[in-house]
Amino acid sequence: MAYRPSWQGHLKLSLVTCPVALYTATNAAGDVHFNLINPKTNNRIKMMTTDPDTGPIERSALVKGYEISKGEYILLSDDEIKSVKLESTKTIDVERFVAASEIDRVYWDHPYYLAPDGKIGQEAFCVIRDALARTGQIALGRIVLSTRERILALEPRGKGILAYSIRSEAEVRKADEIFAPISAAKPDPSMISIAEKIIEQQEGPFDLSQFKDRYEDALKALIEDKKKGHKSVAVEPEEHNVIDLMAALKASLSKKGSPAATAKKSPKAQRPAKARPRAKRSA
Repeated sequence: MAYRPSWQGHLKLSLVTCPVALYTATNAAGDVHFNLINPKTNNRIKMMTTDPDTGPIERSALVKGYEISKGEYILLSDDEIKSVKLESTKTIDVERFVAASEIDRVYWDHPYYLAPDGKIGQEAFCVIRDALARTGQIALGRIVLSTRERILALEPRGKGILAYSIRSEAEVRKADEIFAPISAAKPDPSMISIAEKIIEQQEGPFDLSQFKDRYEDALKALIEDKKKGHKSVAVEPEEHNVIDLMAALKASLSKKGSPAATAKKSPKAQRPAKARPRAKRSA
């Protein structure tokens, strides 16, 4: 299958450049997609662009507007927006190298694959890739994606390069704003010890085949039942109200045959050869 690149341009390390293409590393999640239907007619609802004064209008006739005050906009055409060009619009210029552990995991955003764009420049691409592999560093550059300049983190992945867009400081909430109400009191050490033993019991390799989307499977089963004319039956999730924490911990410790323990014994589940270094924790 031929994939369409999300971005095409050049990768630049000092005076070394090569043509590259950026591809999204993920597919759209899930197979179950819903449409809005009018139950009286069974017709699919169409979302139309409408002007409150003049009525429906063709989407191709619209322009983008930036609101400077209530109801007042600066209008920009696509050509005007495209006229704003930075070097990072067409070039990923590597500016800095850092250890992966220096980047807090909360800043890692969307994954991409970066590959040579054609045969020209493959040697330069491979030199940059292998240099990153030898040093164990993450390369940081800038790129314009979706009308925003973003930081891009690059690391070797097989014959190519794995690229992650990095969130800006303004996009990430301060952890203290969420965690402040949590009690600073230390839990009972004996309870922590039991919890550690539970963790050891359920330790296993990272094997995505053990984690299916059970919610989507249930939706598919519901749709199949409806197709066959069966009446749907509501399934209520089990309630988990812990009254006696110590009793719950001890009961958990004695519980056998957890899915994680089974996965640990499975010959198909193998540990990756090399894991990403643990990132710095949030403040």
